[in-house]
Amino acid sequence: MSEALSTVGRPLTIGIDARAATEVKAGRGRVVRELLRALAVRDDPNTYICYARTRWDEPLLDERFAWTLIGARDPLWHLRTARAAGRDCDVFLATNSYLTVIFTRCPSVAIVYDLVAFDPETSPNRQSALIERLTLGPAVRRARVLECISRATADALVARYPRAAPRVAVAPLGVAPVLAHPAAEELHDLPEPGFVLAVGTLEPRKNLPRLVEAYAGLPPDLQASHPLVVVGALGWRTGSTLEALRSLGERCRLLGHISDAALAELYRRCAVFCYPSLGEGFGLPVLEAMSAGAPVVTSSLSSLPEVGGEAAIYVDPRSVESIRRGLLQVLESALLRSDLARRGPERARGFSWDRTGQITLDALRQAARASASGSA
Repeated sequence: MSEALSTVGRPLTIGIDARAATEVKAGRGRVVRELLRALAVRDDPNTYICYARTRWDEPLLDERFAWTLIGARDPLWHLRTARAAGRDCDVFLATNSYLTVIFTRCPSVAIVYDLVAFDPETSPNRQSALIERLTLGPAVRRARVLECISRATADALVARYPRAAPRVAVAPLGVAPVLAHPAAEELHDLPEPGFVLAVGTLEPRKNLPRLVEAYAGLPPDLQASHPLVVVGALGWRTGSTLEALRSLGERCRLLGHISDAALAELYRRCAVFCYPSLGEGFGLPVLEAMSAGAPVVTSSLSSLPEVGGEAAIYVDPRSVESIRRGLLQVLESALLRSDLARRGPERARGFSWDRTGQITLDALRQAARASASGSA
């Protein structure tokens, strides 16, 4: 595309890796879906080419959004997409991989979610971690802007790659409207109010075995009145997690992946939301739970205090006793639960997908300007 089109104030043709909109239920899938929605409701003249394997049928995406479907597996998908984006786009947004950034000839913005691939304590998926460790460095050299979803992620990125510092933009996430304002519908088979809720893909860094041990150490009457409810799809290395959860018998209910409406209702019904993760790029479930007025107990590590602010109770996720104390503190005090339920929504209102969309557009314009001026 012509460099002249990348000047400030001119409409851009923006390529987006939109695969996760249909391929990933939670996490990055939610980020891509909400980001596309946030861009769609903006009144701007840009056009968007969404690269994917399957089209996402979202009514909000108007005629500015076109779909280019490339039916190839990785890494061939990235090679073909990079070639198409270099030909058809002014700038490209990499939402779910660094490979396209490395291959494409047009300026690019890479979303950096976290650096857990470099942290053995979080036990990341081995294949994904290996790919990220091999590709992040080259992407840092190639990307015009590195969009981090939290300041904690940005700091971790710059600590590992100091040369990234002048090209980092921080774009905190928001709460999906369906969770903030869920539609009224009949929801069957959900637990009665008063349970302890945990949400997230079942994987080692979610730290569920320690949560189970902490929960099992609560007084029997508290366990009887506050069963543990766990929401999330199966991830990797789930053996110890499932063994721990099943050890609780009828005191624990595993719901798997559920609808957004059901998740929103669970956030409203729980007595406490517990998220003792060993490391998060942002910790979106914490924000979602606070928005719904759920009292939150979460980890003191990585980005989670950045999200929770003064509206959550923090624990050391490596300490079973610390997690147990946090649960006891909330479950035994109606006054504290009420205070957290008030402070949570106030805190959550400071985050929005509209803001995420604006920061992302600014990053894309910055990338296009840097390319037009020939700057690094």
